[in-house]
Amino acid sequence: MSSRTYYDPLHQSITLNSSIPEEKMVMELIDSSPFQRLRRIKQLGPAYLTFHGAESSRFTHSLGVFHLARRAINHLLNVDSGLKEHKFIVYGAALLHDLGHGPLSHTSEEIFKIKHESWTAKLINTSKEITTILNKYGKGNAKAISDLIQSRKAEKKSIISLISSQLDCDRLDYLMRDSYTTGARYGQLDIDRIISAMTISPDGDLAIHPKGLMAVEHYLVIRNLMYRSVYNHRLNEVCNWLLEQIIKTARKIGPQNLWADKSMSEWLWNHEKMSLESFLSNDDTVTGYHIHRWQDCSFNNLSNLCKRFMHRNLLKALNISSFTLETRLESLAKARKLSEKYCLEPDISCGLREQVVKSYHPYKHGLRLWDGDKLQALERVSPLVDRLIQPNQSSWLIYPKEIEIELKIEIEKLKMKHT
Repeated sequence: MSSRTYYDPLHQSITLNSSIPEEKMVMELIDSSPFQRLRRIKQLGPAYLTFHGAESSRFTHSLGVFHLARRAINHLLNVDSGLKEHKFIVYGAALLHDLGHGPLSHTSEEIFKIKHESWTAKLINTSKEITTILNKYGKGNAKAISDLIQSRKAEKKSIISLISSQLDCDRLDYLMRDSYTTGARYGQLDIDRIISAMTISPDGDLAIHPKGLMAVEHYLVIRNLMYRSVYNHRLNEVCNWLLEQIIKTARKIGPQNLWADKSMSEWLWNHEKMSLESFLSNDDTVTGYHIHRWQDCSFNNLSNLCKRFMHRNLLKALNISSFTLETRLESLAKARKLSEKYCLEPDISCGLREQVVKSYHPYKHGLRLWDGDKLQALERVSPLVDRLIQPNQSSWLIYPKEIEIELKIEIEKLKMKHT
């Protein structure tokens, strides 16, 4: 018998025992090349330029999700002993759910136009190393796990909800972890209370016992605060916009004129037919190296964008979320005109970053309370959760600091014009 322990800043000791088959499978998956690649992908993408402690990786997060899924399913065995035979699927899905992330995590989905769930499923089904490990512990495991991650399909509803729902193990870990690494103090979840309150409703899906209501309300409020203060932070939006412009500009230049290695060439100009090898070859290190090299390229727009990102010479951003769409577009037009006045290229110095976030989706795998007698939708029991259904929209006007004084004067004029 052998065991190993990962010492996690949130969950303390995460111990795996090779005498337990499903945990031996997890150990082998962790040691695989595709999973080790997650060490080289930052959990929060370019957020480290805003929150200097945000250096955690998808590897660390994935271990945390597995740990919480193991705790949750072991607790739920007290309610449904039949879940025991599904441990391989739950453990595999929890550990591998982010396997298909590109460089800088979710940022790559915007800039490279990929879906990490699709690539996760593809890797699970076609990476010989991953598929061999999974199917060694059960025929059809690879397909079952990819179906669960990509299509929310499984024999038991409760398993689906542990992996993908309004209260899945992924969200529980990333809210705690992202709060910890960014220095925000919001993410102090009562994880013990949440897991102990998990139960199974008469229809076989995951539900919450009323004793866990306040802990779940707290979790949903934290999610709202984390989006507003971290994920949609002003400078984080600027960094993501810069990366988007870098990749967009590089693509326009074309493979005949711009240096890129074989892997990056496929990511830039052939991403729809990208090979598994090229996908796995790209990570934060490779993408960062290209941005570093492109600082010295002969294309001024790309060079300037890369220098801004590498040296953290960030653009400014103004919150115009309260403006109408028409006024937001007018504001952007004013910024572009002023940039031209200062001989600055507006295409690489002015933009809008807009996001709409709902802290709770009642009709998208919503949560329910079950006390053994009555099953109720969470938002019908909790006025607080009901209010969290209201979407939050953020809109940031991005512009160069050279025009800041004049732009703010123009923005004030627009406010007066539209009031």
